[in-house]
Amino acid sequence: RATQGRGAKASCALTFSFRIYEEGRESTPEHPYLFETDVEICLIGGSCKSPIERLWNGNSMIYVLQKARHNEENDPMEESKTDDALYTSELLPKESSGPVALSVRRAKQLISLYTMAQNPNMTHLKIGEPVVLPPLWIRCDSSDPEHTCWLGAEPLKAGNKITGINFYMVTCDGPTADKTCFANLEELKTAHKMKHHSSVVMTKGSAQYELIRAAAMEDTIVESESNIYVDITWNTVNKILETPPLMSAATLNIMLESGDPRSPVYQLYKELQFLLALAEGLKTGVTEWPEPLESQSAVELVQEFLTDLKNKLDRFCLSENQNESEKIKCDTAAVDSSMKSIFSERGDLDFAEQLWCKMRSKCVSSYQELIECFTLVIKSLEHGEIQPWIHQGSSSLLSKLVQQSYHGKVEVVSLSGITPIQMLLEIGLDKMKKDYVSFFIVESGSCLLFQDYFISTSVELQEQVHRVQKLHHMLEIMVSCTVLLQFKHENLFPLTQICMKYYKENPLNEKHVFQLPVRPAVVKKFYQNDHPEIWKVDISSGHGQKEVKTTWQVSTNPPVEHMTSNNTGLFSDSTVNGSGEERLYFIAVAKCSQVHFT
Repeated sequence: RATQGRGAKASCALTFSFRIYEEGRESTPEHPYLFETDVEICLIGGSCKSPIERLWNGNSMIYVLQKARHNEENDPMEESKTDDALYTSELLPKESSGPVALSVRRAKQLISLYTMAQNPNMTHLKIGEPVVLPPLWIRCDSSDPEHTCWLGAEPLKAGNKITGINFYMVTCDGPTADKTCFANLEELKTAHKMKHHSSVVMTKGSAQYELIRAAAMEDTIVESESNIYVDITWNTVNKILETPPLMSAATLNIMLESGDPRSPVYQLYKELQFLLALAEGLKTGVTEWPEPLESQSAVELVQEFLTDLKNKLDRFCLSENQNESEKIKCDTAAVDSSMKSIFSERGDLDFAEQLWCKMRSKCVSSYQELIECFTLVIKSLEHGEIQPWIHQGSSSLLSKLVQQSYHGKVEVVSLSGITPIQMLLEIGLDKMKKDYVSFFIVESGSCLLFQDYFISTSVELQEQVHRVQKLHHMLEIMVSCTVLLQFKHENLFPLTQICMKYYKENPLNEKHVFQLPVRPAVVKKFYQNDHPEIWKVDISSGHGQKEVKTTWQVSTNPPVEHMTSNNTGLFSDSTVNGSGEERLYFIAVAKCSQVHFT
């Protein structure tokens, strides 16, 4: 009867799991499914990040089982906890927004049901023909002596036929700074050979180093989620925690948020914020004007500018443009002198661009002030008092008025409603587009293949603003890599192309991680004397379906979500880079074993 009961449960679990799997073929379910009141089943696949990816790199679609939240209290399946488990539960907060683990005992029961449902030999249980399901991973609460944090099972198959099951167990200890707790590589290899009856094993190493703090400009840490780190992989590991050899494969991972005051382009970022405020005002009808920073108003500055032009008429020359540019250059006093040459104001600013700089630098502080500024400009054009130079191809309304003034006739513009805001937004857009394009051509040598998309005037104004935001984010990435990592053209060019391709196809996303393959030698000086954030060795034997693997990993952060780190006070030392204190590490071990049905 017990066997029949388990068979009925296995059949029920199979039917339930298959239904979720079928639903997930079209789109991954947004919410977990409930099983037997105490278990949540999540189907994870597609673009969703696997919670077990660092320790297992198998099927792209998996089931993840965890404890149902509504039943966190009085779970009848929970076993009595060991002292270690009680200590762990005291560390973890009572309420957490993260996933909750099941007891190891409950996890083993669920693995058993899954295995029975996948075993084609269990015909007496009348389960029917087994359907190959995605691999199963169960979050565990480390309540056993081994501190198991994951249990997994993956069907082995030949075609559509299930031939066996791969079982996985992941254990975790730490954090600790005691390196005597670290495994010996030869002992790990010997244990793997004995467990799997292998005579030959292969080793593969991987390491992750954080670079952004290793190359920090200042001692102060600005609150930001920005991060630049490198993932390195290599074959044939000789010792635990060895530094990756130069023949390794390396990928730079870049996630940067705009607006760091230390950035050489911070003033350009502030200029972009003014542009965005205008765009938002145009969209909502409510513009948040900045407080005036100086006693001289924008109107007074524009009047001085126009008077100067009247005196010079159309006698602009490059040296004058450069002198004007010097007045409005970014204040780079807060950054290192080596950064000042990375991005500076262009020397070929036309009339509209200089007008934008005047009005922005003195911060037009009201709608009425904006109208007064443009009234002065249009009157000067109408009366022929000025005939300023304008860039060819400029599409703003003000540029058209300037071009009309060359022929002695300027159309009447009603400075009411949204028109003044739109006029200022247009000249700001024109100016900033040219700024970004100038940088990408000069610094990264990038062609205009994708830039036509970014500077197009054929789309509506709000979309143009959105694309300029993308350009700024790309600029922040290029400048940071140039300043922090001393990137040259050979790396800037492909990185620019990667960013452009992404942003041509996707909306602005400053959380996106851009990945660039690099030679380890390019970044070695930033990590060779540093501690890794993650260091891992894979020991494997066998081939194809018979391949088995043992993984040993250390990491500065908890290797599993359900084990952390809401108790940050305990683990904070593990994230301090460059301090004299010993680095704290979590130690995770993943082992597998195989059972064959035929």
